[in-house]
Amino acid sequence: MSDEAKAGMLRALQAALAAEHAAVYGYGVVGGRIGGQRRAEARQAYDAHRARRDALVREVRDLGGAPVAASAAYALPFAVTDSATAVRLAAELEERVADVYSDLVRASSGERRGSAAGALREAAVRAVRWSGESVAFPGLAERAGSGAAAGGSASPSASATP
Repeated sequence: MSDEAKAGMLRALQAALAAEHAAVYGYGVVGGRIGGQRRAEARQAYDAHRARRDALVREVRDLGGAPVAASAAYALPFAVTDSATAVRLAAELEERVADVYSDLVRASSGERRGSAAGALREAAVRAVRWSGESVAFPGLAERAGSGAAAGGSASPSASATP
């Protein structure tokens, strides 16, 4: 792998890691407000994001990078006051994670690309479960309408939105 390709891969991995940090934080909020009927689903998503986060930390280190750290807190895109807004936040989190994983799919190859595509698929499926709506190309279609490519994904700063 060339130095340029390695740097691009590392940037994409770090962005995915930052998004997973934000998702873990966000699901902490979701878990505090979600109704009992969907609490197990929220817990499964939380555990899945923790596992992906931990795997990404290892991948960044394997490429010689220092994994981006999680922020102490993240700004939420809207107030989460009840179960309905918790469900809405969960869908938003998954859509944003899918967006970042689409970049990782594009930047990677081989086994890493397969893993990133799997993470993209899982996030897209969870987003549909939470929102009841789907898009033709998760992680891509949202960019056309919302400007997510211009910075809608989570970042590790304290003011980042999960």
